[in-house]
Amino acid sequence: MTMVFIKLFDELGSSDIDQAGGKGANLGELTRAGLSVPAGFVVVTGAYRAYVDEHQLGDKITTLAAAGDDPAGYDNASAEIRALFADEVSEALRSEIGDAYAALGEGVPVAVRSSATAEDLPEASFAGQQDTYLNVRGPGDLLVAVRDCWASLWTARAMAYRARQDIDPATVSLAVVVQQMVDAELAGVMFTANPSNGRRDETVISAAWGLGESVVSGSVNTDNIVVRTPDGAILSSETADKTVMTVYAEQRTQELPVPIDQRNRQVLSESEAAELAEYGTRIENHFGAPQDIEWARADGRFWILQARPITVLPAVEAPTPTDWTVPEPTAMYVRASIVEQLPDPLSPLFADMIDGAVTRSLQALFGEVVGEDVIRDSDVGLPTVNGYAYYRYGRAGMGRLMWKSPKAFRALLGGGSLNGQRRWRNYSHPKYRRIVSDWTARDLTQMTTEQLLAGVQELVDAAAEYYTAVQTVIPVAATSEILLTRFYEAVVRTEDDPPAQVFVLGFDSQPIRAEKSLYDLATWTRNQRELAESLLALPPQEFLEKLATSEDPVWREWHTRFQAHLSTYGHTVYNLDFMNPVPADDPVPLLETVRFFVSGKGVDPYVRQQRSAARREEATAAVLARLDPVRGKPFGRMLHWAQGVAPVREDALADVGLGWPQVRRMLLEIGNRLQRAGVIDEPNEVFWLHRTEVDEGLGSLADQVEQRKQVWRGQRRATPPQLLPKGSWGDMFRKWMPAASEEQTGDVIKGIGGSAGTITAPARVLGGPQDFGQMQPGDVLVASITTPAWTSLFAMASGVVTDIGGPLSHSSIVAREYGIPAVLGTAVATRRIHSGQLIKVDGDAGTVTLGGQAEEVQPTAPATRPRRLIMAGAAGAAAGAALTAWLVRRRSRSRN
Repeated sequence: MTMVFIKLFDELGSSDIDQAGGKGANLGELTRAGLSVPAGFVVVTGAYRAYVDEHQLGDKITTLAAAGDDPAGYDNASAEIRALFADEVSEALRSEIGDAYAALGEGVPVAVRSSATAEDLPEASFAGQQDTYLNVRGPGDLLVAVRDCWASLWTARAMAYRARQDIDPATVSLAVVVQQMVDAELAGVMFTANPSNGRRDETVISAAWGLGESVVSGSVNTDNIVVRTPDGAILSSETADKTVMTVYAEQRTQELPVPIDQRNRQVLSESEAAELAEYGTRIENHFGAPQDIEWARADGRFWILQARPITVLPAVEAPTPTDWTVPEPTAMYVRASIVEQLPDPLSPLFADMIDGAVTRSLQALFGEVVGEDVIRDSDVGLPTVNGYAYYRYGRAGMGRLMWKSPKAFRALLGGGSLNGQRRWRNYSHPKYRRIVSDWTARDLTQMTTEQLLAGVQELVDAAAEYYTAVQTVIPVAATSEILLTRFYEAVVRTEDDPPAQVFVLGFDSQPIRAEKSLYDLATWTRNQRELAESLLALPPQEFLEKLATSEDPVWREWHTRFQAHLSTYGHTVYNLDFMNPVPADDPVPLLETVRFFVSGKGVDPYVRQQRSAARREEATAAVLARLDPVRGKPFGRMLHWAQGVAPVREDALADVGLGWPQVRRMLLEIGNRLQRAGVIDEPNEVFWLHRTEVDEGLGSLADQVEQRKQVWRGQRRATPPQLLPKGSWGDMFRKWMPAASEEQTGDVIKGIGGSAGTITAPARVLGGPQDFGQMQPGDVLVASITTPAWTSLFAMASGVVTDIGGPLSHSSIVAREYGIPAVLGTAVATRRIHSGQLIKVDGDAGTVTLGGQAEEVQPTAPATRPRRLIMAGAAGAAAGAALTAWLVRRRSRSRN
């Protein structure tokens, strides 16, 4: 008879998604392509719609689905909707399903799987959103499973997923796949492209004993094999301790212990893995895209159970480097100072331009401060090892630096024109601004590529010189806080007194002013109802596009205010490599903070600052009032010194990228020219060229650019050692490094306490501004570093954890202002912690514990004991080797 509600697999193809769903259509394609697919059929979407119409469920479902706008709402709506699918199916459908099932064989066990019309597509994978029922036997059991699959279209997770994908609930329907089960001896999943590194020439296979359900659900450890697809060679093979397996039960399936002799036995041989990878290649070639495949093996034969496109595949990356051999074994290579603003491997063009600029800036500073030619070209540089920037110090050069550092430090601390703070304010900052202003005023289109490139180098040199000047401010600020803290803890503080950090909080600085600027914009926005609703409802990029074209005077006013913020603060860098856009180039991350404030969340930064300032003044008055002159006078002087330089540190650091918007404009102008000449495919690929290649204007470099990107992605997965080479004379500085060991393992990650207090909350690991939209209020911010451009996220964070930094770094200073705990310099946090994972951040102990119970965010508790302060680096700019190392050496003596 003619089937209305049933389609056999060999009757279906890719054009039948509307009636068979993604899973059913794909199984039809596989069957018709001659792959070994267990027989089966699909209960088409028309059957679902007929059932909904017959029982008049449509309006009820739509109304209930619209009510679920949060986890609890979706749970309640799901329970009510699923209860609507309890009635029997029509006689016509019962008959068709019964006939199709009988054709498979009497009482044959089948798998019953949901197949949604929007699932298993290249742009959206709904895998796991609806239900699957295994080992279904008999017509009655099958009808119940079909109804349960229909109902699973309305699970809470499926409704929430569709809402995130902006899919209208009224448009969805469900097909049901009924497939004969094979009595699998072993099974698993296969990816025809490597989901870890994106390589399209590698097939990744996971395998376990028994049915594949335990592999798909993740309830069993699997053997993992990587096959090089072109020739079937095994690139890696890991055999797991497989403790459980899924097998048939009298009803459905059950998990049983794996027999002892199979637990550590390899599931697939190398030849079987290569054979399976060939199936994967056939399937990928048929569909024209990398595939996620479920497979099983029974009676010596492979069976293909499902295939779907891999919807999220990372860009291709080269292997992660493990060899950290340095080009000059007798030198010391250190990741400190300016390197803390460079957490990722460098782009080739930036690496070429920054190396000599750093050397020249240090030579100029020491020549001015010491009056001698202290630094030679061979003494110091900023080369890369596996793409990561390192300060390189020759032994003789380091000796000269440390010998001259006391003289340099006296000059920078003195009262003359070379005073670090005064020199930054009166000379370095104005000079940098003048150079940037001069280049910003020029017409780039009238300049040759050679002139543009020379201008970029001039601006990079100016930025390096400015950063070197900043590094004369930071050690002074650090010294003032260290001395204040040591004196306060030793001879001033009583049991009831607050921690020393209270005396340097509540001051204004550029990062705080930037936050207040965004808060002001949000406050104004809240009074413009339609604008505020659009800002909260539209994706950030769509909002900006609408903003650019709107003629509404309110929208134009918002645009003017936002541009004013960007012109003042838009040059702050997320990462000092000029390959990375600054907020002026890409303001989308800032919109997340504005939206946060517009929604009424967060603390008023004015109020927070006023509270900190009031507490500071109250504590200052109370302590000075009870101190005798012997203690009061030196404490007062130290207090005045520390409070005078504390805000300057953040002001100075925030302007390092002052020239970067213009640098990027100039390089992108070059990039446009190279694109038109056919050298590169996109203007922003100019950053992936070496300077000589830009100068020479070679032929197409598209292949080289792609190879460099792949190498960079692989390098980015590495954890660069702080000090190289190991076992050299430079090891004497290792104990002064601000970060913990990059080799630490276990559930407790050690770092440096940067801000007191304890919190347990979900982690949010952010690689850069492109991830800022993932941040949720109450998350712990986990990042390689945070610069002043990251400050806006602190309003949402319950704590901060970084790979790089110390208690006097930007992350620490801002975390204290916000009253949230911070653990810095862990070296491994971004690689050991994953987003959503509960972690405990203990800013007093300087530890991060993986796992735990979530708790309410608590304000920072006053420290009840002295907190050890560690200078950030034994090397750096502006005597980042010399001045800082001198201070550390002095402090080391005082401890002994």
